[in-house]
Amino acid sequence: MQIAIRNIGNSKGVVLPKPLLAQAGLDGLPAADIAVENGSIVLRRPAKLPREGWAEAAVAVATNGGDALLLGEFGNADDQELTW
Repeated sequence: MQIAIRNIGNSKGVVLPKPLLAQAGLDGLPAADIAVENGSIVLRRPAKLPREGWAEAAVAVATNGGDALLLGEFGNADDQELTW
């Protein structure tokens, strides 16, 4: 299979067919790791997706009561002078 290399501003780009991305396990991912190996450009699933598991961890912290303020509510000395 051949694909076109297109000009994108001062860079170059390619459009990867969806079936090819699906076959590589990259379909639907927000990012991929890219490297040059032996003269070939290689795309891989990221070792770990950015922020992977953060939502679940936040829910677990809140469920266990670990989301309480450490120092409580406090204001700054000049807050009373502010007009909202």
